[in-house]
Amino acid sequence: MEKYVIKGGKALEGEVTIAGAKNAALGILAAAVLTDEECIIENVPYVDDTKVLLRAIENIGAKVKYIDTHTVSICGGTIHNDEDLCVDDEYIRKIRASYYLLGALLGKFNYAQVALPGGCDIGLRPIDQHIKGFKALGATVDIENGGKIIAKAENLIGNHVYLDVVTVGATINIMMAAVLAEGKTTIENAAKEPHIVDVANFLNSMGANIKGAGTDVIRIRGVQKLKGTEYSIIPDQIEAGTFMTMAVATKGNILIKNVIPKHLEAITSKLNEIGARVIEYDDSVRVMADGRMKSTQIKTLPYPGFPTDMQPQMATTLALSQGTSVITESIFENRFRYVNELARMGAKIKVEGNSAVITGVDGYKGANLVAPDLRAGAALVIAGLAAEGFSTVEDIKYILRGYEDFDGKIRALGGDIEVVDSDKELQKFKLRVG
Repeated sequence: MEKYVIKGGKALEGEVTIAGAKNAALGILAAAVLTDEECIIENVPYVDDTKVLLRAIENIGAKVKYIDTHTVSICGGTIHNDEDLCVDDEYIRKIRASYYLLGALLGKFNYAQVALPGGCDIGLRPIDQHIKGFKALGATVDIENGGKIIAKAENLIGNHVYLDVVTVGATINIMMAAVLAEGKTTIENAAKEPHIVDVANFLNSMGANIKGAGTDVIRIRGVQKLKGTEYSIIPDQIEAGTFMTMAVATKGNILIKNVIPKHLEAITSKLNEIGARVIEYDDSVRVMADGRMKSTQIKTLPYPGFPTDMQPQMATTLALSQGTSVITESIFENRFRYVNELARMGAKIKVEGNSAVITGVDGYKGANLVAPDLRAGAALVIAGLAAEGFSTVEDIKYILRGYEDFDGKIRALGGDIEVVDSDKELQKFKLRVG
């Protein structure tokens, strides 16, 4: 079983280039099947989640090819529309974004059958708001015992949809179902994340008529058909934020390139507040830290609030800061499962309901750790890099779902980290780095 082995204690320095946004890419790759023409999508992150989704898109009959590592061509004109069309294999059930093919196929064919999604176990993530949106557009939706969702309609008709909770997945799914529907659709209480805007921009480049993405009211006027396009995905704000906190936790100095600083404002604000230095440029940020940081309070909120996907990385950083910090998690109820792992390294964190009370310690000690999910896994790597001595992080499959060449980028910054799959390789690493 592959795992990371890390020797901590080095200040990370240098430059790192951020990949395309995973969460935007998953919506955009699914949306590409809405047209029969070729779509060429650039800046696609080469991570397990996008590879699995592309395999699923190919399995239902689309033509998919990698032009290069980060550029993908998709042509949905060869997808066979019939009752046997079902998105289901052992891989697709492992990723949350499989549900985007529901909206895309329903929008294109008025019929979709997709296996219920998986992903990280960070709490309940029901798809009731997706179903509510599809039904508002005129579809019937059934969930079979085998764990498949079937949505179908005679014709999709535009309608008013009010989301009971702010949800990125449902906002994107309803947008995709509505772009080819007859008439006008309004989505109220829509999510405002940067990847919502990116998916809407991609659909508009195909000929859709979407206005208001990035606000809480999105208006869509249905069109008769969509055309092929070329499009480049925005940079990944969470990968960027992960390296920002890594610079602070290791007392380093990192220039983080290929970012949109506006998307990072909530993270930048908190890092400045605890005493780090963040310098913004046009498409990069430099993050520097020297000495121990101060404590703060954070509450995770939908964009433009502090992102839930950055909560574990920030907690790892605050656990090394002076004083007592409090993080309140308002999005997912099961997002503190990494706390027991950090405790093995000497962190003092007490979880009370949906809040974590963090008492700063002088440093971490290396330990054997297990990643409970994607972002917590990245946070444990940060902890290992900041710790004294050696650490291992198991279950790195979660991390590989969302971070491209994570260990390679860390090594380029001077970090001692390697992927190993045997005790022999582990011992060789320890001998080599001393």
